[in-house]
Amino acid sequence: MSRSSIVDLLTGDVREVAPRLLGCRIRTRFDDVVTEVELTEVEAYAGDEDPASHAYRGMTRRNVAMFGPRGTLYVYRSYGIHWCMNIVTGGDGIPHAVLLRGGRPIRGRPAMEARRGRADRLTDGPGKLTEALGVTGAHDHTSVLTGPVRLLDALRAPPAVEATPRIGVSKAADEPWRWVVRD
Repeated sequence: MSRSSIVDLLTGDVREVAPRLLGCRIRTRFDDVVTEVELTEVEAYAGDEDPASHAYRGMTRRNVAMFGPRGTLYVYRSYGIHWCMNIVTGGDGIPHAVLLRGGRPIRGRPAMEARRGRADRLTDGPGKLTEALGVTGAHDHTSVLTGPVRLLDALRAPPAVEATPRIGVSKAADEPWRWVVRD
């Protein structure tokens, strides 16, 4: 997928962009170790119109990456424990982003297992996914177009996609802004 195709994929209302990411791949390359997943779960966050968004109350030192160009990674600590990653979709100054919640390992499984210290349930949650791929806060503000964490096209269309309420939020929790691939 070309850079312009990826930008096109990320363009539009975040609630339309998020389900389009299902089936797309995220690939990391760190120290010649490549890992890759097919996205199976995502959530949309709509900036200042969404009380569950980190950007609801405006720009802070923590969320400044959300206000960057499309394709910017916003990586943050959740509960001081897990790194979580989002892809910015709103463009400069519009803090809309898609949280990458889960994926199916398709390349580099031994590296994912080593990073997670286990062989099961490697990528079935946002913190697990980020850890398995080797993504940390050092990747905040990097681009999925040119950085070490890349968004790639889908290998296949997801067989079935379901919209559900978001998980782990206390505000706007009933919004059906979480999408999952149903096998």
